[in-house]
Amino acid sequence: MATSRIIVTGANGQLGSCLREIAVNFPRFEFVFTDVEELDITDQGAVKQCFEQQKPQWIINAAAYTAVDGAESEPEKAFSINAQAVGILAKESAAVGASFLHISTDYVFDGSNPNPLTENDITNPLSVYGKSKLEGEQLAMAGNANTVIIRTSWLYSEYGNNFVRTIRRLGSEKQQIDVVADQWGCPTSAHALAEAIMRIVAKPVFGLYHYSNEGVTNWALFAEEIMALSGLACRVKHITTAEYPAAAAPRPEFSILDKKRIKQTFQLNIAEWEDCLQRVIEKL
Repeated sequence: MATSRIIVTGANGQLGSCLREIAVNFPRFEFVFTDVEELDITDQGAVKQCFEQQKPQWIINAAAYTAVDGAESEPEKAFSINAQAVGILAKESAAVGASFLHISTDYVFDGSNPNPLTENDITNPLSVYGKSKLEGEQLAMAGNANTVIIRTSWLYSEYGNNFVRTIRRLGSEKQQIDVVADQWGCPTSAHALAEAIMRIVAKPVFGLYHYSNEGVTNWALFAEEIMALSGLACRVKHITTAEYPAAAAPRPEFSILDKKRIKQTFQLNIAEWEDCLQRVIEKL
């Protein structure tokens, strides 16, 4: 069988690193891993040249501006990477006949809906980050008819900067930390997401999907589980969002993603968040 070429952007981030780790399990695909040093996705000329040279069948965009609070003071940078660059990738992938897979976020919702959020629910992002990601979704769909968008939530792994690594570091330094307990969602292992992406790439059905691990929790309970699995004695004090003034960006209060569509379309069995967390902490 002829190999298909996949270009992965954001290859040094959490998801890109996990895709790199499992690439060996997919010999029918030839992976080209790029980060900003190899390909500036905000530069349309560079993207066009890369795609014309590489002739990929797929682009997996794992690149993003993910500093939720930072985006409030750097809106131009957030929109450049999360929106305009996505439009460039979509348009230039379509030009070479490639399919496009893009990662979005639960932060496109405002958190006012107390039910698990479906792909058809109304978006209303509260933050610059959420707004930039929503515009990226729209530009992706407009730029390439063969597009898959996956909204995910609370992504973590043993790579990069994320909540799990931050909590483990704080837990080893302090006796008590304050963590917000009134924002509800579901953590997602970047390893699990990477595996799901490869299932989709193998037999694509284009469109918009929600993916997280199974279960519901809040940040404080998530932190407690990280401490317990890491063998750390640090106490987690549950606080409200109002008591945590350091956050510049508003966040959705409730953003559980309904995963029926992705499970049914791709016959996915999704693991509970606690099981995935345990596997990542064992790696750490």
